[in-house]
Amino acid sequence: MNKNKLRAVLEEHGENQSVLAEALGISRVTLSRKINEKEHTKGFSQPEISTIMKRYNLTMEQVNEIFFAD
Repeated sequence: MNKNKLRAVLEEHGENQSVLAEALGISRVTLSRKINEKEHTKGFSQPEISTIMKRYNLTMEQVNEIFFAD
């Protein structure tokens, strides 16, 4: 997960983690744990990634760079 790229996308769209968390239907704390890949927290689900992709008009390449980077 490349959290810096996700944060850059949010900033580019004038949004923050609270806005994204609300759009995903999760708490800001849960979103933060997913972004920071905290222990005992599952990563982003396929529906969550799809929502983010559509909300920010991301390409598959951008999705791969954000969510599937080592």
